[in-house]
Amino acid sequence: MMELDITAKIAALRSTFNDIAAVADTARLEREIADLSEQAGVPDLWDDTEKAQKVTSALSHRQSDLARINNLAARLDDLEVLVQLANEEDDEQSQLEAQDELKALQKTLGDLEVQTLLNGEFDDHSAVITIRAGAGGVDASDFAEMLMRMYLRWAEQHKYKATVLDTSYAEEAGIKSATIEVDAPYAFGTLSVEAGTHRLVRMSPFNSAGKRQTSFAAVEVVPLIEQLDHIDIPENEMRVDVYRSSGPGGQSVNTTDSAVRITHLPTGIVVSCQNEKSQIQNRAAALRVLQSRLLLVRREEESAKKKEIAGNITASWGDQMRSYVLAPYQMVKDLRTNHEVNNPSDVFDGDIDGFISAGIRWRKRAVDE
Repeated sequence: MMELDITAKIAALRSTFNDIAAVADTARLEREIADLSEQAGVPDLWDDTEKAQKVTSALSHRQSDLARINNLAARLDDLEVLVQLANEEDDEQSQLEAQDELKALQKTLGDLEVQTLLNGEFDDHSAVITIRAGAGGVDASDFAEMLMRMYLRWAEQHKYKATVLDTSYAEEAGIKSATIEVDAPYAFGTLSVEAGTHRLVRMSPFNSAGKRQTSFAAVEVVPLIEQLDHIDIPENEMRVDVYRSSGPGGQSVNTTDSAVRITHLPTGIVVSCQNEKSQIQNRAAALRVLQSRLLLVRREEESAKKKEIAGNITASWGDQMRSYVLAPYQMVKDLRTNHEVNNPSDVFDGDIDGFISAGIRWRKRAVDE
């Protein structure tokens, strides 16, 4: 049996790991954990609920970050020992295990390397995704539903909690719009590169002539703000409407006026939620989404002012950021990063990590230039 030689690959992984550890700054993490642990141990901590939640949440995140770094360091050490033992004992099974662990570490470190680029103000927040059908008639509403499923499958594969807050169904097929909450650390920073106009090209199943059809859908991604990021919205700036939830299947939520729609009068932003049975719960969820969108509007206004002062008013994201082509050939291509794959079915089944990683790296380069 040939000796397993992956020394160069392990060295490359160690180099990547050292870069990640330097950015994470383990010494700083340890100091922060010690400080937060001391704060969390104060007897009257929970007399101030908001402060207590902030402290315990920050402590949990720092401990998780440090544990992740330490775990990767241990796995790299174990991999080197496993390779050495496998070669000394000429053990084929151990060599296979070492190769599998190498691949797993390459993926884990690659994902973590991308995450180190997520250092925006709200990148570590959960995300709210809104999908809207655009031009293209029935094909566009069907495409919007395909995108909704794509993001739900992506969340499921990563074991992230995803909740459909609201869905507006189209008359013939698909959806007019949908709002999804993805509750996971760094969900906003990760998914924010999905924002923009998506285009689908295919032989339309809704066209009797079987002609090729182009349709569009818009994806909006905003951070889900926490109570500590709260934006006060005066009651006189909101119109709240209640109505019966709609949708196929005859759910029990359809029997009462539990769905809530909130219109922000100054901006015209409308949000709705019908996921919960309780009107109070739906109102709270809708208000959180409204606050998140207003926060994004405020950040965009601040960014626009900075660009105007700098003399640069060119939008950083084009109207069409990704094309999904099903006919006459099979391809999905991101027009910003040029990342492309030839398996649209896998992409629509949630396999979008390659596009997300490429998008995050592209955005980082654009900011640095």
